[in-house]
Amino acid sequence: MGNQTILNELFLSGLSDLPTLQFPLFLFFLLIYLLAFICNLLIIVLIVSDSHLHVPMYFFLGNLAGLDLCCSSVTVPGMLFDLHTRRRHITITACMTQVFFFVFFVASEVLMLAVMSYDQYTAICHPLHYLQTMRWKVCVQLSVTVWCLSFFYAFFHTLNALKLTFCESDIIESFFCDLPQLFQISCSDIYINILVSFLLVGFVGVGSLMMTFLSYVFILRTILKMQVKGKRSKVFSTCSSHLTVLFMFYCSGMFNYFQLNASHHFSGSKVASTFYTVILPLLNPMIYSLRNPDLKTALRDFVRRTGIKQNNFSNKFRTHI
Repeated sequence: MGNQTILNELFLSGLSDLPTLQFPLFLFFLLIYLLAFICNLLIIVLIVSDSHLHVPMYFFLGNLAGLDLCCSSVTVPGMLFDLHTRRRHITITACMTQVFFFVFFVASEVLMLAVMSYDQYTAICHPLHYLQTMRWKVCVQLSVTVWCLSFFYAFFHTLNALKLTFCESDIIESFFCDLPQLFQISCSDIYINILVSFLLVGFVGVGSLMMTFLSYVFILRTILKMQVKGKRSKVFSTCSSHLTVLFMFYCSGMFNYFQLNASHHFSGSKVASTFYTVILPLLNPMIYSLRNPDLKTALRDFVRRTGIKQNNFSNKFRTHI
């Protein structure tokens, strides 16, 4: 260790080394990112502007859309810059900053999905007490708790990562900085780092997953007891959007982190990382909006109001001329 040079800069392997794929990949992921940005921003605008959506479920959905927007913005712009310029080096400081914000937003999304599961449980299993239980004060407190827990979670993860040193292996097998990839190339003893990460992930990740699982066990039991088939299908349709997002998020994330423990090629992990950092932020608003009649109605009203305002502005402009 004494003869090894401590590195201050790392290199990202990127998505592909083929020069012919750089520009097509740049255009493809730029389009995906812009669509995800616009769709999530549109959901936030609809929820804020439409008074019919000022209910707990859409309050948490707006939070989730904001987290998707932020999470993709932590990784995708850097990836697009690297694809365009083919410069893949990153300083240790920039890498650790990216680790902090990425872990922060991912942890926030995990916790927010758990809170949304609890909201679904309260609405379906205890509908008479729903408005009393999920008051606006409670909703705000839950959101603030999510953000605070995620901050400390990301802070301790980043503090844990700052103890790493990098010597000869300086190529991160990904298009952004994440903890498992950093553990792979570190030349320091990572036993304590892995132990701390395992404990933190167990506290936040497993705890959120268990809360979500138990909520839907009770939800499923309540749905099966319903006598009216139409009501049963309506409730199941409401839950299916959330379950679809949960399934894709957890499956892609777990595949990525379990795959990184193997010693073989990292192409599968890159696909999983791309899915939950780039594709999933676009799929989430589509899943919720396409299956949700309230959001569809709010979108139509928003388009109509926007069109009326544009027509009034055009008429005033012509009159003035």
